[in-house]
Amino acid sequence: MSDNPVRWFEIYVQDMKRARAFYESVFKLKIEKMENPGNPKMDYWRFPQMIMDKPGTTGALVKMDEFPSGGNSTIIYFGCEDCAVEAARAEKAGGKIHMGKTSIG
Repeated sequence: MSDNPVRWFEIYVQDMKRARAFYESVFKLKIEKMENPGNPKMDYWRFPQMIMDKPGTTGALVKMDEFPSGGNSTIIYFGCEDCAVEAARAEKAGGKIHMGKTSIG
């Protein structure tokens, strides 16, 4: 694979104001509010958009009561043609699949 497979990430937080201040201060950038009509209980703030021909990807800070920060509170979304192929490779390399191929819509 010649390009970066990371497409999006989510960092789950408990104190959005504190988390935004931290990341904005560390990276000297502005994190923008995203409207999320699918789940009004979710507070969602996006890092700046990717710039074509530059390295990196983008993602968001997320606050949801059902998903507290700490432990396994970061999700990375990878892009590929068929994730079952990469899942099989992950298992062969010693990884464990907690949820098989599932549509996210």
